Amino acid sequence: MTNIAFVFPGQGAQYLGMGKTLYENSSEVRKLFDAASMRLGQDVAQLCFEGPEEELKKTENTQPAILTVSLAAAKVLTEQGVVPDFLAGLSLGEYSALVFSHAIGFEDAISIVRKRAQLMQRAVPIGEGGMAVIVGLSKSQVEECCIIGSSLGVVEPSNYNSPNQIAISGHIRAIDKACEYAKSLGAKQVVKLPVSAPFHSSLLAGAGKELLKYLKTSDFKLPQIPVMSNVCARPYNCTNEIPALLCAQVSSSVRWEECVRYMSAQGINTFIELGPGKTLSGLIKKITGNARTYNVEDYASLEFTIDSLKRGAA
Repeated sequence: MTNIAFVFPGQGAQYLGMGKTLYENSSEVRKLFDAASMRLGQDVAQLCFEGPEEELKKTENTQPAILTVSLAAAKVLTEQGVVPDFLAGLSLGEYSALVFSHAIGFEDAISIVRKRAQLMQRAVPIGEGGMAVIVGLSKSQVEECCIIGSSLGVVEPSNYNSPNQIAISGHIRAIDKACEYAKSLGAKQVVKLPVSAPFHSSLLAGAGKELLKYLKTSDFKLPQIPVMSNVCARPYNCTNEIPALLCAQVSSSVRWEECVRYMSAQGINTFIELGPGKTLSGLIKKITGNARTYNVEDYASLEFTIDSLKRGAA
């Protein structure tokens, strides 16, 4: 029996043209884009398909754009009869999962993620904070790198992506020192990320508190399908904890590896990434070697995924 999880990407997965063939081939997807545009007062289809790229890269535009494209991909897949048993998303992607599970309405989520993006960007002046990915070191080694780097400012593990890939976040000088120490420990790769804020670090705690005020004005419901929380690597189990955990998520480490392992332990053997890119599919393969992974970001990948699922069930 196939047990399926839908997983949704976070910021950084965006690209010009994302969602275009879904929009062209589905009236329901067009309605989704129209709803997003109406709520934001901005043409989201034009932003996703034509940009300009610099506008799409702006955090306050990127987050609602990815949310819209991810849910568009989920819509066309479920129209083909594919239903998930679990849901999860990386950072921003957790909002896509909550919308799909009917824990929050799409229009409300669009407004929330734009506010979230604005608060996260404003928390630290541009040029002072950033992120990097360290590949090839253990969790304890990366944490040691952060201790070394912290002599120059805040630097903390921000994303536990897979067994040998961990992102760090904080002040740029502290990150640079942590990265140099990681190289001395034999890291296979150290990459500074093209982001303008130290996402998922304690530097954004104030942004999380501001977001909580906004979240408390929204109407959350218990997810109809289990949704994993990035903060505690378990499913949400009551309505009241949703805003609290989404607030904490802004400044807490994303425990993605643990989320995937939890779902695998519940019998999930097929993961379908919905939205731009294949980043999560690659991470999942590193976390659990025996799971099947697919992605849906356009009509070609939709057809491939449907065909593969049918052949797998035969």
